Amino acid sequence: MKIASIEAIPFNIPLERPTAFAHASISSAEHVLIRVTTDDGVVGHAEAPARPFTYGESQESIVKAIDSWFSPAMVGTDPFDREVARNDLSWLRHNHTARGGVDMAVWDVIGKSLGRSCHKLLGGYTDSMEVVHILFAATPEGMVEEARDMRERFGFNTFKIKTGKNVKEDARAMRMLRAELGEGPEMYVDANKGWTADETIRLLPVMEEVGITMLEEPTPAFRPLARRRVAKKSSIPIMGDESVTRLGEVGREILDNHSQIISIKVARTGFTESDRIVGLCEGLGIGLALGSQMDGTVGTLSSLAFAAAYKSTSDRAGELDYFMQLTDDIVAETPVIENGRMHVSGKPGIGIEIDEDKLNHYRIDKD
Repeated sequence: MKIASIEAIPFNIPLERPTAFAHASISSAEHVLIRVTTDDGVVGHAEAPARPFTYGESQESIVKAIDSWFSPAMVGTDPFDREVARNDLSWLRHNHTARGGVDMAVWDVIGKSLGRSCHKLLGGYTDSMEVVHILFAATPEGMVEEARDMRERFGFNTFKIKTGKNVKEDARAMRMLRAELGEGPEMYVDANKGWTADETIRLLPVMEEVGITMLEEPTPAFRPLARRRVAKKSSIPIMGDESVTRLGEVGREILDNHSQIISIKVARTGFTESDRIVGLCEGLGIGLALGSQMDGTVGTLSSLAFAAAYKSTSDRAGELDYFMQLTDDIVAETPVIENGRMHVSGKPGIGIEIDEDKLNHYRIDKD
């Protein structure tokens, strides 16, 4: 079995409402479907989300990277020789989601060719995960209303609060959400590097008061002295996200003690490098959490397959609900969240079935 082709198909799907966070907002899912086909007809899929404000990648750059570099290097190779491809492309810097997407699509091929789910091939620890609901930057009153509604409808018991725009409103939102939700549900905060060190330190007593369990990217990692000040003052563990886009950065953040929890996002590190990150963190005693790259359903199923395969990534609730923000999707079947949990399908590969009619409707590279 050899890889016969690698396609990069850009598509846009509108969101139910614009998603806002510290430094940007988006109104549609501008993603790329990656399709790997073998010479004996096995087809693997994955999703690469374009996030120019996070990684510098656009739809155009993802398509260019795959057409110009990944496809020429990998067509004609055995999909099981993943380490050969990884080594041959080690010279290519950045292009995180293009690299991660190709890796996962190859894993999808491997699983389908063996008739086994990637979830089982990776470890198969559990068949379901608790799901986080992400509350994007809005008024505190709007966040409270949304949290109440989503808890009642889907049973969410863990909430991630997007902050980083206005310190006073952020503090008010945290207090109002705790008052509404009571003591039981977990809450953690993602500032998306939007606070200064001084602002973060002033907010620490509020976060301790309301029981915030994790503090994600409070300040930019490229300002290491500010990050160090926060880490020394905080009793709340800091979670690295944008600062840990590859294995070496994870090691740096841990050794500098700037992050005590690492966010795994398979959209940027695929299954292969994410597996290495899991091993590194487990060996050093560092916590893990499953993050979201604002994934559609294809990316969500990939994240679930990976995170449910390991104890260390499935112990915490995972960010698996962003696909609900899309007005539609390119899959034949939408995942279900019940009692705050999502179940692994167990189908061969990642478990993705593309609806070709929907893909043709939303793809933007048609003549």
